[in-house]
Amino acid sequence: MAEHIYVTGQVVAEGITFVDAAQGIEEYRLDNGMKLLLVAQPVAPVVALMVLYHVGSRNEAVGYTGATHLLEHMMFKGTPTFNTNRGTQIAAVLKRLGAHFNATTWLDRTNYFEAVPKEHLEFVIQLEADRMRNSLIRDEDREAERIVVRNELERGENEPLRVLDQHAWAAAFREHPYHHPTIGWRCDVENVPTERLRQFYHTFYWPKNATTIIVGDFQRHEALSYVAKHFGRIPSPPHEIPPVYTVEPPQEGERRFKLRRVGEVGLVQLCFHIPEARHPDVYPLALLSRILTDGITTRLYQRLVDAGLAISVNSMASHLKDPGLFEIVAVLRPEVPHQQVEDAILAELACIQDQGVSQAELDRAKVKIEATVYYERDGALNYACALAEAESSADWRWFLDYVPQVQRVQVGDIQRVAQQYLVEDNRTVGWFVPKASPGPQDQPQGEEESDE
Repeated sequence: MAEHIYVTGQVVAEGITFVDAAQGIEEYRLDNGMKLLLVAQPVAPVVALMVLYHVGSRNEAVGYTGATHLLEHMMFKGTPTFNTNRGTQIAAVLKRLGAHFNATTWLDRTNYFEAVPKEHLEFVIQLEADRMRNSLIRDEDREAERIVVRNELERGENEPLRVLDQHAWAAAFREHPYHHPTIGWRCDVENVPTERLRQFYHTFYWPKNATTIIVGDFQRHEALSYVAKHFGRIPSPPHEIPPVYTVEPPQEGERRFKLRRVGEVGLVQLCFHIPEARHPDVYPLALLSRILTDGITTRLYQRLVDAGLAISVNSMASHLKDPGLFEIVAVLRPEVPHQQVEDAILAELACIQDQGVSQAELDRAKVKIEATVYYERDGALNYACALAEAESSADWRWFLDYVPQVQRVQVGDIQRVAQQYLVEDNRTVGWFVPKASPGPQDQPQGEEESDE
């Protein structure tokens, strides 16, 4: 077993110390502060490399919202070593290797990843180490990517579900930066100076603010030597990584808004503040979400879809670094009033608060979560992505403990969290009210009505 190979605190390669291991995951720490996780899975001759930066839209503020996402695009433009002029553009060289690669940005993190034949592991480690500190943050690249991101933003504005969700988070979070959408506000995306992006890059893109994950078919001593050679020579940052200290205060009354835009169907979204990923209540809340909407036998599906009130209904309990939201979204059938659907949702929540759920419902929800979790971890790259999500909001031990914690939830826990969190004063309600066609009075950003 991996946990018996090294002793905690043992130096295993130049500048790399073994920290801990469990269930196939080995944790190491570099002298420059970078966290390294190795997961050997020699089932196929491929390896996945994931560099997770603990920076996302959570670390942004007005004036440079969307900076993390814009930088994600610009960091494919190259470095002095990998660039178009030398015929070594990052995307081009990765394609020549047959790599599957990409990058994504979210509230708490940004990740850059490649899945490659195992003989190319050192190359992608070299590339990501180079990109960490040597990315070319240039004016011409910002302008090109600004247009690309603007197109993404405009496509999103044509998706009613996405627009409603963006407004719901902005209404639910008044002070915490989860208020801002990951893609950023349009005016910031259009106008943020290159120098502000460069400053953001040099603030957050350091080994000390990153976790590197390697999953797949590799030799441990080789992986450690590659990491030491390429990441190990990057110095520690000359400054502390700025912490996020803003805490969203408790909500003191329901917040409501209506969004009137061109669309085909109406939407109703209800959001409730819930704790962060490390809080023990995230497990019963995840199960409550499954009990409400995961499948045709669930409560809200039967109350809304089977009853002819909605086309679909979904829910989700977020697992984030800071307190997030429990969301319920229903797509209305034509001519069905928003208030009728909202009342039906609230009636079902009241039923659970008053009477709880059955053991059979809870058991089915546990099976669904277990199946989903293990399915999402199948394969080297999927495993690396799932592990990175856990690292961004908690850590790898949370990742290992998630299913066992879900299995420990009791029937009474579901009723308790419903009573505690799904209450009026903690609630934000958004309605998407479709317009038949655009008119001269339409506002591109939508009209919003709010009150508390």
